[in-house]
Amino acid sequence: MDGLLNEDVSEVRFSAWTPITNKSSNQQLFQERTTLVFHWFDLWTDRQRKQFMHALLLRCSKSQRKFISDWLMEVVPIKHMDFTSVLPRCLSLYILSYLNPMELCKAAQVSWHWKFLAEQDCLWSDRCVRRGWFLPYTPSNREFGAWKTHYISCASTLDYLTPREAAEVYGTLNETVGDTEEEKERLRECMIRKAIREKGAEYKRGSMKSRRAWLSNSWTAGLPATGVHGHQKPSGMGLTSSLVTLGEKCRSQLSLQDKKEVVFPSKRSNMEQTSLTTSMRSLYLSAIGSHMKLSSLTTCPGPPAVHLVLISSRVPAYELLMAGARVSVVTLLYDYSAVTLELLLSQAERLTQGRRVRGIGLVTEGNTEEINIIQGLMVNESTVLNPKVREFWEKISGWIIPPPEGGSLDIFLPLAASASGANLVRKLSSLTGLDIRVPSGICTGSYQHILSEWCGPGEFPPLMYFSEGPLLSWCWQAEWLEEALRGLREHMGPQLQQLSKETQGRMLGQFLCDGVNLPDILVKSEVTAALTEALMALCSEAPEKPLEFLVRFMQRTYEGSAGTESEEEFLYKKTNKGVLSPLIEVPQDSVSEVNRRLAVVRELKHSESRYIQHLQCVTTEYYTPLRAALDSNRAILSSANILMVFAPVLDILEVNSLFLRELTERLGEWSPQQCVGDIFKKFCTKLWVYTNFFNNYPMILKAIDKCKEMLPAFRSFLKRHDRTPSTYMLSLPELLLGPSARVEEYVTLLQALSVHTPPEHQEHGHLTSALNTVISYRSFLHKLKRSSDGDVRMRETQRMIQCCPNLKEGDRYLITTQNVALLKCPNEDITTFLRMYEQVRDLGLFLFNDALVLSERCVSHLPYSHALRTSYTFLASVALRSLILRDIADTKYVQNAFVLEGPKRQWICATERQDDKLTWLSALKGAISAAIKDR
Repeated sequence: MDGLLNEDVSEVRFSAWTPITNKSSNQQLFQERTTLVFHWFDLWTDRQRKQFMHALLLRCSKSQRKFISDWLMEVVPIKHMDFTSVLPRCLSLYILSYLNPMELCKAAQVSWHWKFLAEQDCLWSDRCVRRGWFLPYTPSNREFGAWKTHYISCASTLDYLTPREAAEVYGTLNETVGDTEEEKERLRECMIRKAIREKGAEYKRGSMKSRRAWLSNSWTAGLPATGVHGHQKPSGMGLTSSLVTLGEKCRSQLSLQDKKEVVFPSKRSNMEQTSLTTSMRSLYLSAIGSHMKLSSLTTCPGPPAVHLVLISSRVPAYELLMAGARVSVVTLLYDYSAVTLELLLSQAERLTQGRRVRGIGLVTEGNTEEINIIQGLMVNESTVLNPKVREFWEKISGWIIPPPEGGSLDIFLPLAASASGANLVRKLSSLTGLDIRVPSGICTGSYQHILSEWCGPGEFPPLMYFSEGPLLSWCWQAEWLEEALRGLREHMGPQLQQLSKETQGRMLGQFLCDGVNLPDILVKSEVTAALTEALMALCSEAPEKPLEFLVRFMQRTYEGSAGTESEEEFLYKKTNKGVLSPLIEVPQDSVSEVNRRLAVVRELKHSESRYIQHLQCVTTEYYTPLRAALDSNRAILSSANILMVFAPVLDILEVNSLFLRELTERLGEWSPQQCVGDIFKKFCTKLWVYTNFFNNYPMILKAIDKCKEMLPAFRSFLKRHDRTPSTYMLSLPELLLGPSARVEEYVTLLQALSVHTPPEHQEHGHLTSALNTVISYRSFLHKLKRSSDGDVRMRETQRMIQCCPNLKEGDRYLITTQNVALLKCPNEDITTFLRMYEQVRDLGLFLFNDALVLSERCVSHLPYSHALRTSYTFLASVALRSLILRDIADTKYVQNAFVLEGPKRQWICATERQDDKLTWLSALKGAISAAIKDR
């Protein structure tokens, strides 16, 4: 018995009464005791549980604690950690030292600990000392933030100079006065190398033209033994020795000039640069031999000042506008929706090539109060002094010659028609130190405000940038040509991309001028003038015998034509209705404010009558015949469709007819104290008719299209009435565009009337109230247009991409698209700059505000045609917040490449042109940062 007892005790020794040899019993007993401990653990309080876990962890070994730590990191990962609480203070201060003063001030607002670190004297003392701001006392040991306070006080009391004042003081815009010795040496070597390259290339070109075909292209090849032009050829001097000799002589001469304290080219005047260039050319001639022509010793004048015009891609029919640019004008067409201010400046600087410009013109979207240079940036009175906007205006003003020499900045927007726009012009003028010229905006219709009177000295600005004929055609036909050009860009765009943007615009503009059969605006003949006047008189008087009336009118015109104006004056004279011609330039001092106010009211009345004539055309040519057919039981359209299409237009016609009647009565009794603001205020209370029209406008167009497809009688009716002289050569949908354009004209005319109305005038309050109402209503209309345009683009994109999931979700909208080539690197172990890539397929990238859609692009050629057929097949979509963009530097093996890296895979893409890459990367980076902020 004792033996058995001893044997059992030996089996369970050191096992806490847990069987060792029997594994099933061991596991069962372990489970029972674990369940018991868990039961006790559930009954304990939170404090007791923490005490138990603390005691249990103390009894664990290091490996067991490491296991627990890894498990906790996997289950509860640390997503956010303040690096200043983990790193040593010296490393945290080293990281913060890379921030600029403004970023340090923002970092000080994160927490008290960050404020303590961001205000350390070691971060601010170096910034103060570098600028020469020394603390006037020695801070005590317990004083905190003394250097930061001193930096802020010194920065806030700085004297600011405008760019033009800085140029007069320092010799260049916003640059320091002094140059270090290293900068001087670098400038000297750059100038020497540039002179050697230019003259070497020039001589090589000349030798290639004069050499015989069997001789090599050397410095002495092709020269006869007796020399050229009566001079002896160089005695055995080769290319390398000639360049070395030239460089040494240039350095010796520049060192002598340094002793005489000659200013370097960055601060040098034009005369000094010319003399230095002349001396370097003479040194070059002496170095390469006397066989060069003596005429090359003469100093070539600098490049003449040119004009630069920036044209936004949102401008309608910009091809025709670019085709009308003068020879001395450099045009830049930029992408409104994808470009940034920095990219726009770099593109413009690359076009000017360092040349001074006489004037810069800006043709872009906007209104009488703001300038929309790029998408998402509205430059108005309150945002013009923002750092990025201010830097943009300062840089472009630095390229323009001073105002005494004729330099100016011309903005093709009617900013002079409103008080806020005039304030914006004044701020820009004081910021840039230039003459800012803008149109007054009194002329209405399409883009004819450009042809109105311009504020500022000098000649008529539009004619400085564009030729008269294409400019007039564009101003009167821009919106119509844009409709025709959309299909042209879609079908011919891939073929025309092989040319430069400037050549493409000129070719399309010439094509439009020759093939679209524009009205004879440019025909300046006596016959055309007489016929035009006769037809206008015939329309206004409506005689019973029109042919006899025309004969008598032409006879009177012929009898009174002696001594009349020349053909040139016909285009610019006043019409019989007294409307001011757009291109007449009236001095501002010769017209009083009263006369200007009267001119605005006359233009308002004239444009309103023309607008009502279009609305009446809808009633007389469409509504009345359709209603008569319905009443006579020969219905072309049903009663419901007639009410849906024409009821909103009839309401607008009734309201505007009353408005025109009251306006005509006031104008007939006009005096300086006469008021029209109360009429406008009364008209603004009836804008609900326009709201009803705009809310139903998409349904009206759909109803017209549906009835045209389903009802042959209605299709024949439209064919008889559309585009006839009685409908002003317009169709029914085109006539229905009038109300939306009229709201924009109301804003411009009201602002011009408010500007030319003195504040003490009795109607100034009514005008202000009416103007605010119309501006708010215009904002509502713009919101409707953006929503409609976005929906149309989303539907077109959805239809374009095959097998694509639903794109219209939430507030998603399309930003831009880009065609790229998908590349693949066969061997990624090679060094980056030696890697070669092969093209796998063509891709189409569609950038939305929250995602990037990648699709496979297939291009097929059509038989007997230059056009291409492009189709897209959906591949993948990546959320922008999880997309990583990496650039690939250009090498001799790959150009314009970048990497798109998603959560699961990456795509190496490349564009055909560098401009496409820069524009695409700029748009993609902006969309990614916006998506991360909205997250």
